[in-house]
Amino acid sequence: MRWRALFEGYCVFYKRNPSEPLMRHTWSRIMNSEAPVHAIVAEHESDGVIGIANYHRSRAHGWPDAGVLISPDLFVDPAQRAEGVGKQLIDWLVDEMKRHGWCRLYWHTRLNNYRARGLYDKFTPHSDFVRYNRVRLRTVSVRVSQLRPAAGFDYCLERS
Repeated sequence: MRWRALFEGYCVFYKRNPSEPLMRHTWSRIMNSEAPVHAIVAEHESDGVIGIANYHRSRAHGWPDAGVLISPDLFVDPAQRAEGVGKQLIDWLVDEMKRHGWCRLYWHTRLNNYRARGLYDKFTPHSDFVRYNRVRLRTVSVRVSQLRPAAGFDYCLERS
């Protein structure tokens, strides 16, 4: 299945492990009509599927009736880049946003993905927000205590 090969390419590009559980989970969510995840593909007449965009709708914070279209996964076959495929995928997403009256579309890329950013900057300037991702790391068990004034609190001032 060509979607899978492109999604694996996307994962490798973004240094994610394209594991079998990830593939199955993502595909099952796309194929589940009850899930908010959808996908579009760009098909070339002779080469088949050459681009993908997975997306989902979310509620805009503070705007109960406004939807946001989020496309975290957009990938074009490296052999087909600079041919307008990415632009056509984004154009479709923009039209989908307008069709449903959603208030915005957003996606992200790596800061150093200059080739993609060259395309994305034609649609809209990038935001000045910095994104922080909290991932689960190996933990070290320590005791955390709140300091309170009490008898013997001068230990904070002692030199070791």
